[in-house]
Amino acid sequence: MNRSSTPTRQYASAFRGLLLRDFRVLRRELMPFLLRVVMNPLLFLFVFTYIFPRLSAAAAGSSGMSGAMATGGGNFGTVLLPGLMAVAIMFSGIAAVALPLATEFGITREIDDRVMCPLPVYAVAVEKVVFSALQSILAALIVFPLAYFIPSTPVHVAVHNWAFLIAVLVLASLAAGALGLTIGTSVKPQQIGLIFSIVVVPITFLGCVYYPWAALGQHIRWLQYVVLVNPIVYMSEGLRAALTPGLPHMPEPLILSALLLSLLLLGYAGIRGFLRRVIG
Repeated sequence: MNRSSTPTRQYASAFRGLLLRDFRVLRRELMPFLLRVVMNPLLFLFVFTYIFPRLSAAAAGSSGMSGAMATGGGNFGTVLLPGLMAVAIMFSGIAAVALPLATEFGITREIDDRVMCPLPVYAVAVEKVVFSALQSILAALIVFPLAYFIPSTPVHVAVHNWAFLIAVLVLASLAAGALGLTIGTSVKPQQIGLIFSIVVVPITFLGCVYYPWAALGQHIRWLQYVVLVNPIVYMSEGLRAALTPGLPHMPEPLILSALLLSLLLLGYAGIRGFLRRVIG
């Protein structure tokens, strides 16, 4: 029994060592991490939920200006809060895996140092996903107070089911890390920047970040079905259901099922690509 448990303890110790190593690197690069997480949500919040409502109020005497600016006021801060947290999760998860892999699979082959640790090769990929998920959860927690306090109109948050909120955060963060692993192992290192332009930005704008998924069914029904292939849709809708249940959102069982399916599919593709790139 002791012999059979020894490899398990060794694997657990090696896995923990990799996590501690990555956290040590993150601590040295804490400021770039915070800037990467905060900058985009801060700008969106400041423009759409602080500047636009104030301009709308100031231009109340001009119906044209008032109508144009009203789209950023009212309840938009409440709609935007879950979406921006989803964006923070997605960007952090991808950046924490895909960008380092671009370096590690580069000409220096730094990945070889990692796979020499006493772990199965696939477990090294799993560690990257887990570490990125921890970063994504931290990013969401950092964005939350920004989205709650910056808007000039009140943001109404009400968590009725903490278990559901935690499940969404964990599954969404793991799925984002798995997507980062898939991207990092599927494209050449020099093409990572291009992937952000042609993949990450479009799935963000079509990820129900700035509008509820149900709103598409009222006006653009065909797009409502097309975006279902986008994993960030379920991240946004899951956080919307957990934090702002008064707004229209997907059924909770569908959200959890879709997030779990996204994690399994992306995790399989990412680990398979990792093994192919490492072992050859």
